[in-house]
Amino acid sequence: MKFSKYHALGNDYLVLDPEDCPKCPEGGDVVKICHRNFGLGSDGILFGPEKSDRADFKLRILNPDASEAEKSGNGLRIFSRYLFDTGRVNEGESFSVDTLGGVVNCVVKGGGSSITVEMGRVSFDSEDIPVAGTKREVIGEELEIEGKKYKYCCVTVGNPHCVLPMQKADAATAKKIGPIIENMTSLFPNRTNVQFLEVLDKNNIKIEIWERGAGYTLASGSSSSAAASVAHKLGLCDSDILVHMEGGVLSIKIAPDFSFTMTGPATRVGVYEMSEDVLRQQLPGKF
Repeated sequence: MKFSKYHALGNDYLVLDPEDCPKCPEGGDVVKICHRNFGLGSDGILFGPEKSDRADFKLRILNPDASEAEKSGNGLRIFSRYLFDTGRVNEGESFSVDTLGGVVNCVVKGGGSSITVEMGRVSFDSEDIPVAGTKREVIGEELEIEGKKYKYCCVTVGNPHCVLPMQKADAATAKKIGPIIENMTSLFPNRTNVQFLEVLDKNNIKIEIWERGAGYTLASGSSSSAAASVAHKLGLCDSDILVHMEGGVLSIKIAPDFSFTMTGPATRVGVYEMSEDVLRQQLPGKF
């Protein structure tokens, strides 16, 4: 089984082309492949390109826990770079990608070093995200964890996000309460990605990320989009925002209707031929 590995600001994915493996991995196989010690190691698998009736290409995004993500900004930039590297798209031309979270348009520039993705339109509507309770925009609500209260806003950019504005965003807090919020299924029926948002100025924010199905993450395109949209919605930032993360910086531009574009890099790491032994092994405490 041959994989092409890429990273987008340290958020790494394995691209599996149906031409090399017609059947998409599932369940325990995904967990084994993505495992940092027992497999190739990655933040997920991008399976594509497949045929689509509504776009130029179709992409499936698999998390390391074998769940399937609706959309991933970093994953889409990586997939776009892969399409460019394999000669399926040309520099500067717009092409569409079909994901579970909707169809997006992408453009590769700079010889593959910069990719812009039109990610669609943000919604703060509880039914779209989804968030439990009456239909509403989920802005400035409150939850309590271990006796401490936190303000939060929720948004979907094709997948669900819970954004917590904070005076100081730090990795320790993300790792401590991120998994608790992710798995509050009574509030978030489909679980949720979690961002800890620190506003630096009108055009710069910093975020720490706990990603649904993947854990603490150095960078995330959809998380950047969600956090930037919340900062703009709250009036804390303008419409052009640089999002600073542990892995690097992404540019988010928000239109008046809250549709938005994301621009950032994707880096090719290499090609890996995985032994079938990886799939035959039994992981400790897994499957």
